[in-house]
Amino acid sequence: MLLSCGDALIDFVPVKAQDGRDAYVPVVGGSCLNIAVAMARLGVPAGLVGGLSKDMFGQMIADHAAASKVDLRYTDRSDTEATLAFVRFVDGEPHYAFYDETTAARLWTYTPGSIPFAAIDCIHVGSTTLINDPVSTSTLEMAKAARELTTVSFDPNCRPSLVRDKADYGRRMEAFAANADIVRMSDVDFDFLYGGTDYAGKAESLLSGGAVLVMVTRGGKGVIAWHKTAGMVEVPAPKVDVVDTIGAGDTFQGTTLVALKEAGLIDKEALAGASADEIRAALTFGVTCAAITCSRAGANPPWRHEVPKG
Repeated sequence: MLLSCGDALIDFVPVKAQDGRDAYVPVVGGSCLNIAVAMARLGVPAGLVGGLSKDMFGQMIADHAAASKVDLRYTDRSDTEATLAFVRFVDGEPHYAFYDETTAARLWTYTPGSIPFAAIDCIHVGSTTLINDPVSTSTLEMAKAARELTTVSFDPNCRPSLVRDKADYGRRMEAFAANADIVRMSDVDFDFLYGGTDYAGKAESLLSGGAVLVMVTRGGKGVIAWHKTAGMVEVPAPKVDVVDTIGAGDTFQGTTLVALKEAGLIDKEALAGASADEIRAALTFGVTCAAITCSRAGANPPWRHEVPKG
């Protein structure tokens, strides 16, 4: 099974009402839920880990997850509220205003022994639930425990509007990266965390620190990755008529993990021995699926039958 640990929320996405006024439509989202959905829709056993509200919005999230065949056995349902996020697009990039102070996802904590990591192929961590305690420190404890028995994937999926102390946030992201086998970030994340575009330099540092695969996604420019032994691999993005980019990075993350699993490479030892061609094939599958998500509104990863074969 593949697991994704972190945020599940409601995005309020901008639309035009019939009378021409601006309006918002509630859509189920959250980076880590999107990743679980992306994996499950491809037909592999996939689940979500974290806090999930019992309120109206939490039920929307649970129904969406179930419809996408996401296993919710490792979620903790609570009476606290669901996280809400309002989306605004600036130059094609989504910007978010979050309502997340005392929500189910933010207050979730890991209970040691609650997840059988030896039976899990990979667990992913990332996004808004890594910013603040108690969930950030608790998730890091989980990642450290998981890494002894399974592969750990990490994507900071930075949300600057939620970061109050950038130095503290940077230290937290470094700690998660140091406890991950697979690290992905977008070019926008990279610039926020490190400034500039010295992707190779940071990748080498992460690989030296224990990571096996480091990926930087660059929107329409595709993905560039560094592997511990196979070196650098670059894959262009398919041409697509973009409706919006919500969930594209999440789709890439989840479907790339599925591609690695189906190629027999998700185990950290197998991943360490992967060839450049094998890594390229997984990344190509990931960008192909992400392009499909970009071609339609909202975080809507493709089902297996929607992905071109070959």
